[in-house]
Formats: sequence, structure tokens, C-alpha cells
Amino acid sequence: MRVIGLMSGTSYDAVDAAAARLTPEDGGETLRLVPLGLVSAPYEDGLRDALAAALPPAPTTLADVCLLDTRIGQAFAALAARADRELCAGRADLIASHGQTVYHWAHAGRVHGTLQLGRPAWIAEATGRPVVSDFRPRDIAAGGQGAPLVALVDLMLLRGRPGTPAALNLGGIANLTALPPAGPPVAFDTGPGNALMDAAVRELTGGRLGYDEDGALAAAGRVHEPLLLRLLAEPYYRLPAPKTTGKELFHHGHLRAALDGCAPLPPEDLLATLARLTARTVADALRPLRVTEVVASGGGTRNPALMAMLREELPPRTALLDSAVLGLPAAAKEAYAFAVLGYLALHGLPGNAPGCTGARGPRVLGSLTPGRAPLRLPPVPARPPARIAVGPAP
Repeated sequence: MRVIGLMSGTSYDAVDAAAARLTPEDGGETLRLVPLGLVSAPYEDGLRDALAAALPPAPTTLADVCLLDTRIGQAFAALAARADRELCAGRADLIASHGQTVYHWAHAGRVHGTLQLGRPAWIAEATGRPVVSDFRPRDIAAGGQGAPLVALVDLMLLRGRPGTPAALNLGGIANLTALPPAGPPVAFDTGPGNALMDAAVRELTGGRLGYDEDGALAAAGRVHEPLLLRLLAEPYYRLPAPKTTGKELFHHGHLRAALDGCAPLPPEDLLATLARLTARTVADALRPLRVTEVVASGGGTRNPALMAMLREELPPRTALLDSAVLGLPAAAKEAYAFAVLGYLALHGLPGNAPGCTGARGPRVLGSLTPGRAPLRLPPVPARPPARIAVGPAP
């Protein structure tokens, strides 16, 4: 099948569409993933501003939510149609849309609900293809955290690698998946990835800029240790896994509260401190797992200052690699992951790793919106694939 995975992360700067050809091999034990490419499109300024204005802790209205659900759905639909045309020659079989997370209802270590906007009907109408969407709620209904859902795909990609490999995604929120040679796998959100750095840049520039391009500000600054210690006092970092978080916690108000009582800092020092916070909390989360390599992806990998700090914080013999070593570009890995989750859903196969999310058991994830043709579900395979092999078949 040719499947297009659609993704917009917690940085909400753009929508990514990655297309893959997915084929079962070895009696279904392996899923062969042939990457067909990635296309991206930024949210247009008015939509991005409306989304930023509606996110917690800002108040919003149901009218705003309806408007955002429609306009985000239309943005996803336009990119899905483009991806089908440019990457699949108009022959995509399925669209898998993560949507745009606007709220993740976590309290006292439990997740009670989640909300992703981007109405899938717009995607189905624009492409004529069936759409799998709303992946997270079923895992939550089964007692799970609903995140990180990419953990199942990470585990399938990491199997067979030596030592104790870990996958790290540095989006707005950072999450990791680790696969020890003995013992159960582990996955959880470590805390902010780019979220606080982006919030600081927007505040410093009055919204003109959304992020620290090439980590230039962070690279030019010095870490302010008192502020770093104040930020590290956040209780979330000491919660046991499984756990998830989001911008409901790590937003500009969180940063402002930490800055109260601090003398004004140069922008460079503030960004250096926030980059060190991300690097420190990621490394602190990885250290007890005794990982031997970290395979990184996400927007944070394009920040050289952050990556340099992460190398400093990790134990000396822990390799820090780009997800390209797995055959998937760092910018596209999450979109490819949701293409795989969509494929699993259509085939009636579980899309969660219950030991990682805390769900009561494996669950088929997502809701299905039919395309133009009559909906015909493929037969359910005898077993789910255990690993992913990336690239053309040998």
C-alpha cells in the first residue's frame, strides 16, 4: 500500500506529509517501508496566529475551536492532495492524519482526554482516499497516556540494533523510546524540547520570529545557573513513567513564573539556559536506562547549540545519531510513523505499545473516514509485524 502520513507537532509551525510504500514480508513478521518522500507547508500566518491565541493557558470559545478544526483540516487536505500528486503519482491508498494537538488533559499522573483538530472529512473530500485519524483517544480510553504513540514504531525500527538503543524526538515536547536487551521497553515525554525556547523567541521578538534559527542565540549566550535550577525544580521531571506532558504545562506562563525575581537576562543567555534545560532533562531521563546510542529526530536536531549541549550531557560512550541511520530523515520520521500507524489501523492491528503508554492492552487505534470509493477493509493478518525494514527490498 502507498500511505501518506500527515503530522503537525506541538511547535505548530508547519504540516508535514511523508509518503511510504508499505509491504509485509517474512510471513508478516517484517513490514517493509520504502520512503517515497516528504513535502511540507507552513501554516499561513493568520491560521498560525489564531491557533497560538487559542492554546492554553489562553481562553478560547467554541466558535474559535470550530474555525480552527475546519481551517486546520483544510490545510491538511491541501497538503495531502499535493503529496498524493507529487509523491504517489495520484495512487495513494490511504491517508493517516495525526491532526493538530491543542489540548492533552493530564492530571496527577493520569491522562483523561486529548483533543486533536483538523477534521478528516476535508482530507477525504480533497483526496478521495480513506483517512485514519484520532489515534490517541482509544489508548487513553484503555487507561493509557495516549502518548508517545510513535513508541510502537520506534520499537519496530530499533529491534536488532546492538546494546540498548533509544529513539529521541525533539519536537515542541521531547519524547524517548528505549529498548533494553532484557526487560520491558520504556517510552515517555521527558519535558520541553523546543517549546520554551520557541516561547521565549516569540516573546522577545513580539511574535516576529517563532524559533532560534540555527541555535544562533543559544550558541552566543551563557547558561544562567540560578534560572536553570529554578526550572529544573518542576515536579514533572521526577514523575515515574509512563507519563506525558504538553504545552498545557510548558508554555510562556511557565517560563515567566521561573523568571519572576530574576534580574533581566540578555536574550542570548536566556536561550542558552533553555537549551541547556532541554539537554539536561533529556539526558537525566536517559541516564538510568543505560542507553548505548540515541537516535534523534525532530526539529530540535536542526539546532546545533542544543545538539552540542546534549552531547555534553550524555554519558561519554553514548552515541548520538541522526535518524537517517534508520533510513528515515529526522524531519520526516514522525510523519512516517503515523503512516505506519494508519496502515496498522486499516488492517485491524494494534497501534499502541501498552507497556509504554500504560494502556490495559493492545488496541487498534484511530477512526476511519471513507473516501470516494466503497470502503473495503483488507483481511486482518494472523499477527502484527514485529519490525520495520526501511528501504527497497534486497
